[in-house]
Amino acid sequence: MIIMALDHTRDFFHITAMTADPLDINATVPWLYFTRWITHFCAPVFVFLSGISAYLSSKKKTPAEAGLFLIKRGLWLIVVEVVLITLALTFNPFYNIIILQVIWAIGCSMIILAMLSRISFKLVLIVGLLLFFGHNITDKISLPPSITLQILLTAFGTFIPLDRTHFILDLYAILPWTGIMLLGYCTGYFYQQGMFTPEKRQRLLLRAGTSLILLFIILRIMNVYGDPILFTKGLLSFLNTSKYPPSLQYSCMTLGPALILLSVLENAKGKWIKIISTYGSVPFFYYVLHFYLLHSLLVVAFFASGYHASQIADPNIPFLFRPAAFGYSLPVVYLIWLTVVVILYFPCRWFIRYKQQHHFWWLKYV
Repeated sequence: MIIMALDHTRDFFHITAMTADPLDINATVPWLYFTRWITHFCAPVFVFLSGISAYLSSKKKTPAEAGLFLIKRGLWLIVVEVVLITLALTFNPFYNIIILQVIWAIGCSMIILAMLSRISFKLVLIVGLLLFFGHNITDKISLPPSITLQILLTAFGTFIPLDRTHFILDLYAILPWTGIMLLGYCTGYFYQQGMFTPEKRQRLLLRAGTSLILLFIILRIMNVYGDPILFTKGLLSFLNTSKYPPSLQYSCMTLGPALILLSVLENAKGKWIKIISTYGSVPFFYYVLHFYLLHSLLVVAFFASGYHASQIADPNIPFLFRPAAFGYSLPVVYLIWLTVVVILYFPCRWFIRYKQQHHFWWLKYV
């Protein structure tokens, strides 16, 4: 959650965020490249852990209750993406563009998970494995032109017109992310109380993480399957895998180290763990709030930089108050990011206490 905010701070405040790709190995610099690359871990780990959470939550309910809760939460997340997150990103109250990102993908994946889990755990595992390891077959075949197929499998900046002035921008194809969530759900089995000792679970996670890293290295060197972006030469090219949609190589590259960290950090203690856990204890609350805080700071910086009301909207950029030429150097971006993270610690800590002291039904969805 903390690293994720770095990427969004860069989007809003870095001088070249709207004019250049930080992962373009022919035009980037290492510091900028790795500022973007490190945030690759955020979305897949977020989705994977959502699957684990869904499994553990389901053990406290009947199958019917668990399925219904996942469907309602999935629909709620889709509404939040369209209404709250889009507004936070664009600051456009007319919703001329609706942006579908990770919350949309999680919401849709939860609905699919609800239907599969009602049938059997084994089906969730099989479908998860097929999607995770097999969806890159679409790189090898020509799919018929179809908005539905793009939304499900291949979306990357897909524009869907609603009318002459309103559009949907779909950045997250559903099913590749669903595969990650389904495998996260199945991994939740290892966390079920009484099923595995912590030591055995840690060994399994360590082996699984190591295996995914080795698979990533093998696939990347072979250059045959698992990512549409081929490896050419050098470290930057080797690590430059496709996030939109998440390729097999991308998922192995990110989830492998994440599983190892889950193993290593399971028994970690200390004040820094308590501080970091504050953000992770209310991730959805933090996620929504950080966008509004970042964009509010952007408005302040916009006017402080000498821009005028006539420059609020740029026809080539979906974010208001974000001209293409606006921005700061990377050290300033890091300073803004750290400031935002520190500020958000306090509302997150307050909300944790609020949830502990209150038991309103709607708190389960926030």
